[in-house]
Amino acid sequence: MILDRLSEFLSKRRGLPTMIAILLVAVNLVLQFIPDAEWLARTNLFLHVGVIIGFLGILLSAALG
Repeated sequence: MILDRLSEFLSKRRGLPTMIAILLVAVNLVLQFIPDAEWLARTNLFLHVGVIIGFLGILLSAALG
């Protein structure tokens, strides 16, 4: 049920996961210059999550399209 709604939502908005991934990678770049965000900058959390979401978005858009 949830998977059906999710696939229907993403089939209409194929580029959304990729755009979210680009946004997360850009947030990670900005965090590199903020001194108080040293843990997030050191672990590159947003970079890794963004790359995973980007790859999944590309794979889903190919499968749903």
